[in-house]
Formats: sequence, C-alpha cells, structure tokens
Amino acid sequence: MPGDYDIEYASPWAGANYMPVSVRGTAASEWDKNTWAPLEDLAANHPEAGIHFQECQIHTRTKDAGTATADWFAELLSPSPWFKDTVPNFRLLAKEQLAEGVNHATSFTSVCINTAIYLPWLVSQCLKAGVSFKRAVFKHISEASAPGVHPNGIVDLVINSTGLGASKLGGVMDKSVIPARGQIVLVRNISPKMLDISGTDDGDGEACYIMTRAAGGGTILGGSYQKGSWESQPDPNLAVRIMKRAVKICPELVGGEGGIEKLDVIRHGVGLRPVREGGTRVQKEVIDGVWVVHNYGAGGAGYQSSYGCAMAAVKLIEEALGGRETKL
Repeated sequence: MPGDYDIEYASPWAGANYMPVSVRGTAASEWDKNTWAPLEDLAANHPEAGIHFQECQIHTRTKDAGTATADWFAELLSPSPWFKDTVPNFRLLAKEQLAEGVNHATSFTSVCINTAIYLPWLVSQCLKAGVSFKRAVFKHISEASAPGVHPNGIVDLVINSTGLGASKLGGVMDKSVIPARGQIVLVRNISPKMLDISGTDDGDGEACYIMTRAAGGGTILGGSYQKGSWESQPDPNLAVRIMKRAVKICPELVGGEGGIEKLDVIRHGVGLRPVREGGTRVQKEVIDGVWVVHNYGAGGAGYQSSYGCAMAAVKLIEEALGGRETKL
C-alpha cells in the first residue's frame, strides 16, 4: 500500500518516468503507447497527481554497442524509436551538442512522477470510485475469493497484480519472475533535464540516469539493474559511483563545478523490480472455479506501461464476466 516501504514494493523508489524500452510491434509497445495519453493528461490538467513534464535526453555511446544494457534498451537508444510519433518534441541532437564518445542522442518531452504524491492520489481515486481496501496475507490465490473476503460475499473475479509475489503465491508460482535490484540516490539538487546514457564503465549491472520529480520531490540519481539480487541494503560504494556518474554527465547538478560533495543527499534507496522473463503477463485463466486476470511482471516499466496494461486487463475482465456488472 502507498505509505509502506518494503524491499519487494518497488513503486515508492521508482523515478518514475516515461522512457519506453519495449520492442516495436509487441504487445508491450502497445501498452506503453496507450499509457502516454493518460500521463500527459495528468501532467497537463491534474497537478494534484504529482506529475510534470520534463525534457528527456537519451545519449548513446559508441563503446556500449553489443553490451547487455545497450541490447536491453535498444529501442530507447534508437535514433528512430517507435515512440517518436507518440511523445511531443522528439528530435535528434546535433553532433556539436554531443559529448566525446557519444554516437548520437535524442531529445523529447517526457514526464516525471513524484511517487510520494501520485501513489496516495491513486488510492484517493479508488476510494472516490467506491473501492474498499483490506489488508490480508494470502498463501494461495484462491484465498482471495474465499467467503468473507468481499463485503458482498461472492467474488466474481480476482485480479492478480502481486509483482514479485507471483513467484511464490500458491496457484501461480511463476518462477520466471525474478528481482532486478535498483539502487538510487535521492538529492535536493535540481537537474535541468532528464538524462539517460546507454551504459557505464562499471559493468552491465549498473546504469546512469537522472530525473527530477514533480512538486519538490527531489532528484533521482540512478542506478543499477542487478537481476537476481535480493539485497535490500544500499551499497555505499555503488552509491558513490552513482553520484560520480551523475555529476559527470550533468555538472549543472552542482552548479557547474565541484564534485559529489556538493550533492545534498536526502536518502539512499533500494527497490526490487518485478521482472518476468518473457515480459509482463496480462492473461486470464480459471483457478479453482474463479476467473483470475493476471497483470504482473512489468519490471522497470511499471509506470510507463501502467494504463496500457490496465486497459488490456479490463478487456480480459469484460471477456471473463461476459458483460455482467460487478461491485468493486
């Protein structure tokens, strides 16, 4: 729940932003595409949601070609990605704007989300729509449809959005779901733009990105993408590398001069992204006589695919229920 801080609840630690990495022509790219318009609307018309527009620059270094990170982010790093006609102001940066070793770079308008505002706002929207919230621990997914769980008694359908929990929830036990550890540093310093680069000189498990959250939420410096790691504590050595990389690619963070000693650190954070080998699972099935719609395993794309995945899940719900009206 929003307000909770748990290593397996990655949402509060996310940047969070819109930088699609989904491959052209896939269901994932369609989910990402369908998410942009709702996020754009929230940023433009609903400041209380904690989302704002920010220029985003993606820099691709020649030396990163063929690395695991560059391959994973191939679409994002492309000079002509599928989303160039989705986001506003997409353009290639001129050669004279590129740092040494950078082959090409793109710029577009993205959004950055202050998760400390946005997540409670989502809860408020659910409450406004009549949703009831209950805390419970389920060992098997069928327990979610047991008598007494729903105030109306009968459960018509269960939506499974358990993230990493899908790997150990009875009735699901999806072993293709693994953690991808992300470590960040949250600072008070402001970046004039959102930045991402194709790789680092510190190994495939590390990344370099910067984004300033809306409404005074600070600036996220990242990061790492350590698949299979469950480590919950921040690595101080990794934190130093994260900060050094950030200051190098964005000297404006420290006023154009100086090192990491000029970064005003709020906190260090770690979250485990729920990565699913094969991609996000948006499917329906019957388990113990009850329809279950799965929507989990988005990894680091949870926010930027959220509305698209939700729309796809709603279609499955409508198919399963055959047009019957139900209460949340």
